[in-house]
Amino acid sequence: MMGFITHCWRKNGLELLSSLARLLCVGILSISTAWAQNASIELTELKALRENGNLVLNAQMSLELGPVLEDALVKGLALHFVAEAEILRDRWYWTDAQVGVSHRYYRLAFQPLTRRWRLNVSSEPIAGTGLAGSISQSFETLGEALSVIRRQSAWRLIDLQSLTPDARQRIRYNFKLDVSQLPRPFQIAAGGQSDWNLQVSRTLRLNQDLVR
Repeated sequence: MMGFITHCWRKNGLELLSSLARLLCVGILSISTAWAQNASIELTELKALRENGNLVLNAQMSLELGPVLEDALVKGLALHFVAEAEILRDRWYWTDAQVGVSHRYYRLAFQPLTRRWRLNVSSEPIAGTGLAGSISQSFETLGEALSVIRRQSAWRLIDLQSLTPDARQRIRYNFKLDVSQLPRPFQIAAGGQSDWNLQVSRTLRLNQDLVR
């Protein structure tokens, strides 16, 4: 009788441990999947070049919105992004001098009637429905629209003659999801959520041979 009870206990105990192990694996996979779906951004390339007497910038990033931001888009909320490239000259006696600054503004929205994605790009802030001065494009998929935002090519920053060849100069690049363009209730709700805190920055030192 004792052997039978011991055998049953061992059998049931092993089955219980096996079930717990499976549940643990499922839980870990679920957590990993949830983390993988979070919004993320990473700058993969930042390069300054000479082109037709101008200083131009190439930037490439890995940008994923994740389900929270995608759901907001589908429900009718437009997302605004802004890229800023500030050119600074070092000064030992005072704060660094701003030589120039350029912006690119993006407004991404979903159009439910056509089931297409609309992207507006402008060098001036895009506020509300003031889209007249922007370049508008429509895309079949969200990925196609994001590919335009992810890559900023041949972005003209400044005339090379405006730079000082012998000075130490740099580009301070910043890209972010501009939550200040959201309706006020969304700004408050987004304040504590990491999905809405999409931002990446990097400083690029300008080679003196580049600006001569």
